[in-house]
Amino acid sequence: MKNLKKRLQQGEALNGCWLNLGSPLTAEIVGNAGYDWVLIDLEHGAGNEKDALSQLQALQSGTAGVIVRVESTDRRRVQRTLDMGAEGIMCPQIENAADAQIAVDGMHYSPDGKRGVAKMVRATGFGKEFESYRQGSKENILGVIQIETSEALNHLDEIAALDGVDVLFIGPSDLTMSLGIFGQLNHPLYIDALKAIVTAAEKAGKAVGILLFDPGDYKTYYDMGIRFMACGSDATFVAQGAKNMAKALNSNKE
Repeated sequence: MKNLKKRLQQGEALNGCWLNLGSPLTAEIVGNAGYDWVLIDLEHGAGNEKDALSQLQALQSGTAGVIVRVESTDRRRVQRTLDMGAEGIMCPQIENAADAQIAVDGMHYSPDGKRGVAKMVRATGFGKEFESYRQGSKENILGVIQIETSEALNHLDEIAALDGVDVLFIGPSDLTMSLGIFGQLNHPLYIDALKAIVTAAEKAGKAVGILLFDPGDYKTYYDMGIRFMACGSDATFVAQGAKNMAKALNSNKE
């Protein structure tokens, strides 16, 4: 493991990137590019759980920690992904403490949660390292809860206070959509929401994360206290690279 949880608790800023093509090859490339973490997206990405397994295998020798965004907080989805070897789980569309509790319950073994026990899985070296994995899982598995709705803003303190919630992660598109100001990242309503999320996290001793659309915004969010930021995706890199090369070639046509 890449100790993402411990590094965040120590106040380190960790930079990440989305993986949404479902490809082990692009995962391997991005995983060695210098990011602290990468996220395999099973909510909106092209891949499924089988693809996530091959991506986790491709990322094993890389320098980035691996988080998987599951499509729901269903315990089977969460624990299955962890059994494959994910270092953290991101859960979307969390609206209250009850939702968040369901999410973190699936991440941890009893008595801390309700995760099912399976020894012969990839995360435990297929049984060889089960005891050490089990004993260290609570302090190593990163629980990332997405704050994406106006309803979630009404329950920030309760969500942040839960044991097992390590990061409140802001989803700008969904949050601004929910607030009725889609895409208006400078709108006072959105700025106030960010400040409320940061305040709740700081009170509970938790971290805050956000997805950036422009790396030029990094310092703005860093100065707000946000330490878990992502920008870019493998799909974006391929699309932009292809577009730029085609443009360069076409500029030479007579």
